[in-house]
Amino acid sequence: NNIGREGAAHLADALRVNTSLEVLVLWGSNIGSNGPGSQGAAHLADALRVNTSLMDLDLGSNSIGRESAAHLADALRVNTSLKRLVLWRNNIGLEGATHLADALRVNTSLKRLVLWRNNIGLEGATHLADALRVNTSLKRLDLERNNIGPEGAAHLADALR
Repeated sequence: NNIGREGAAHLADALRVNTSLEVLVLWGSNIGSNGPGSQGAAHLADALRVNTSLMDLDLGSNSIGRESAAHLADALRVNTSLKRLVLWRNNIGLEGATHLADALRVNTSLKRLVLWRNNIGLEGATHLADALRVNTSLKRLDLERNNIGPEGAAHLADALR
Protein backbone atom coordinates (compact mmCIF):
# COMPACT_ATOMS: atom_id res chain seq x y z
CA ASN A 1 0.00 0.00 0.00
CA ASN A 2 2.87 2.38 0.70
CA ILE A 3 0.63 4.89 2.50
CA GLY A 4 3.55 6.24 4.55
CA ARG A 5 3.37 8.83 7.30
CA GLU A 6 0.97 11.07 5.40
CA GLY A 7 -1.56 8.30 4.75
CA ALA A 8 -1.33 7.12 8.35
CA ALA A 9 -1.96 10.68 9.53
CA HIS A 10 -5.10 10.90 7.37
CA LEU A 11 -6.38 7.60 8.74
CA ALA A 12 -5.57 8.69 12.29
CA ASP A 13 -7.59 11.88 11.83
CA ALA A 14 -10.56 9.79 10.72
CA LEU A 15 -10.16 7.32 13.59
CA ARG A 16 -10.37 10.15 16.11
CA VAL A 17 -14.02 10.72 15.16
CA ASN A 18 -15.10 7.38 13.68
CA THR A 19 -17.39 5.26 15.84
CA SER A 20 -18.06 2.28 13.57
CA LEU A 21 -14.78 0.84 12.23
CA GLU A 22 -13.75 -2.24 14.19
CA VAL A 23 -10.83 -3.69 12.17
CA LEU A 24 -7.98 -1.90 10.41
CA VAL A 25 -5.29 -3.91 8.61
CA LEU A 26 -2.25 -1.96 7.41
CA TRP A 27 0.50 -4.54 7.23
CA GLY A 28 3.28 -3.73 4.83
CA SER A 29 2.09 -0.13 4.37
CA ASN A 30 5.41 1.63 4.98
CA ILE A 31 4.28 3.58 8.03
CA GLY A 32 7.36 2.72 10.12
CA SER A 33 9.80 5.03 11.83
CA ASN A 34 12.75 3.30 10.17
CA GLY A 35 11.81 4.28 6.63
CA PRO A 36 10.23 6.99 4.50
CA GLY A 37 6.93 6.74 6.41
CA SER A 38 8.50 8.00 9.62
CA GLN A 39 6.14 8.24 12.60
CA GLY A 40 3.00 6.93 10.89
CA ALA A 41 2.40 4.52 13.77
CA ALA A 42 2.70 7.38 16.24
CA HIS A 43 -0.19 9.17 14.48
CA LEU A 44 -2.30 6.03 14.75
CA ALA A 45 -1.34 5.63 18.40
CA ASP A 46 -2.55 9.15 19.15
CA ALA A 47 -5.89 8.30 17.54
CA LEU A 48 -6.17 5.14 19.65
CA ARG A 49 -6.20 7.31 22.76
CA VAL A 50 -9.68 8.60 21.87
CA ASN A 51 -11.12 6.01 19.49
CA THR A 52 -13.75 3.78 21.10
CA SER A 53 -14.73 1.43 18.27
CA LEU A 54 -11.53 -0.08 16.84
CA MET A 55 -11.04 -3.60 18.19
CA ASP A 56 -8.38 -4.99 15.86
CA LEU A 57 -5.31 -3.14 14.55
CA ASP A 58 -2.82 -4.97 12.34
CA LEU A 59 0.42 -3.08 11.72
CA GLY A 60 2.52 -6.10 10.79
CA SER A 61 5.66 -5.70 8.70
CA ASN A 62 5.97 -1.92 8.91
CA SER A 63 9.32 -1.60 10.72
CA ILE A 64 7.76 0.78 13.22
CA GLY A 65 10.71 0.42 15.60
CA ARG A 66 10.99 0.97 19.33
CA GLU A 67 9.96 4.62 19.35
CA SER A 68 6.62 3.99 17.67
CA ALA A 69 6.11 0.91 19.85
CA ALA A 70 6.43 3.27 22.82
CA HIS A 71 3.70 5.52 21.36
CA LEU A 72 1.43 2.51 20.88
CA ALA A 73 2.13 1.36 24.43
CA ASP A 74 1.16 4.79 25.78
CA ALA A 75 -2.12 4.54 23.86
CA LEU A 76 -2.78 1.07 25.27
CA ARG A 77 -2.67 2.52 28.76
CA VAL A 78 -5.87 4.49 28.10
CA ASN A 79 -7.58 2.67 25.22
CA THR A 80 -10.45 0.42 26.29
CA SER A 81 -11.71 -0.93 22.94
CA LEU A 82 -8.69 -2.59 21.28
CA LYS A 83 -8.79 -6.38 21.63
CA ARG A 84 -6.07 -7.40 19.17
CA LEU A 85 -2.82 -5.65 18.26
CA VAL A 86 -0.59 -7.17 15.60
CA LEU A 87 3.01 -5.94 15.46
CA TRP A 88 4.87 -8.79 13.76
CA ARG A 89 8.17 -7.97 12.05
CA ASN A 90 8.45 -4.40 13.27
CA ASN A 91 11.93 -4.21 14.83
CA ILE A 92 10.63 -3.17 18.24
CA GLY A 93 13.45 -4.97 20.07
CA LEU A 94 13.93 -5.01 23.83
CA GLU A 95 12.94 -1.37 24.33
CA GLY A 96 9.66 -1.73 22.45
CA ALA A 97 8.83 -4.95 24.31
CA THR A 98 9.53 -3.20 27.62
CA HIS A 99 7.15 -0.35 26.77
CA LEU A 100 4.43 -2.79 25.73
CA ALA A 101 4.96 -4.85 28.88
CA ASP A 102 4.52 -1.72 31.01
CA ALA A 103 1.26 -0.96 29.19
CA LEU A 104 0.01 -4.52 29.71
CA ARG A 105 0.24 -3.96 33.46
CA VAL A 106 -2.66 -1.50 33.29
CA ASN A 107 -4.52 -2.37 30.07
CA THR A 108 -7.71 -4.36 30.64
CA SER A 109 -9.07 -4.76 27.11
CA LEU A 110 -6.34 -6.34 24.97
CA LYS A 111 -6.92 -10.07 24.40
CA ARG A 112 -4.24 -10.85 21.80
CA LEU A 113 -0.80 -9.37 21.17
CA VAL A 114 1.23 -10.58 18.18
CA LEU A 115 4.95 -9.82 18.47
CA TRP A 116 6.67 -12.45 16.37
CA ARG A 117 9.95 -11.60 14.62
CA ASN A 118 10.75 -8.53 16.71
CA ASN A 119 14.00 -9.71 18.32
CA ILE A 120 12.87 -8.98 21.87
CA GLY A 121 15.32 -11.49 23.34
CA LEU A 122 15.53 -12.93 26.84
CA GLU A 123 15.21 -9.58 28.58
CA GLY A 124 12.14 -8.59 26.57
CA ALA A 125 10.53 -11.93 27.40
CA THR A 126 11.30 -11.33 31.06
CA HIS A 127 9.56 -7.93 31.00
CA LEU A 128 6.54 -9.46 29.29
CA ALA A 129 6.48 -12.28 31.85
CA ASP A 130 6.45 -9.75 34.68
CA ALA A 131 3.50 -7.99 33.05
CA LEU A 132 1.63 -11.27 32.64
CA ARG A 133 1.75 -11.74 36.40
CA VAL A 134 -0.68 -8.82 36.83
CA ASN A 135 -2.53 -8.66 33.50
CA THR A 136 -5.76 -10.64 33.52
CA SER A 137 -7.19 -9.76 30.10
CA LEU A 138 -4.54 -11.05 27.64
CA LYS A 139 -5.53 -14.47 26.31
CA ARG A 140 -3.01 -14.96 23.50
CA LEU A 141 0.59 -13.77 23.17
CA ASP A 142 2.44 -14.70 19.97
CA LEU A 143 6.22 -14.61 20.37
CA GLU A 144 7.58 -16.73 17.52
CA ARG A 145 11.14 -16.02 16.35
CA ASN A 146 12.16 -13.60 19.07
CA ASN A 147 15.33 -15.26 20.39
CA ILE A 148 13.91 -15.66 23.89
CA GLY A 149 15.66 -19.00 24.46
CA PRO A 150 14.92 -21.56 27.17
CA GLU A 151 15.50 -19.06 29.97
CA GLY A 152 12.98 -16.62 28.50
CA ALA A 153 10.50 -19.48 28.12
CA ALA A 154 11.08 -20.38 31.77
CA HIS A 155 10.28 -16.80 32.86
CA LEU A 156 7.09 -16.85 30.81
CA ALA A 157 6.10 -20.25 32.19
CA ASP A 158 6.65 -19.07 35.77
CA ALA A 159 4.44 -16.04 35.14
CA LEU A 160 1.65 -18.24 33.82
CA ARG A 161 1.52 -20.44 36.93
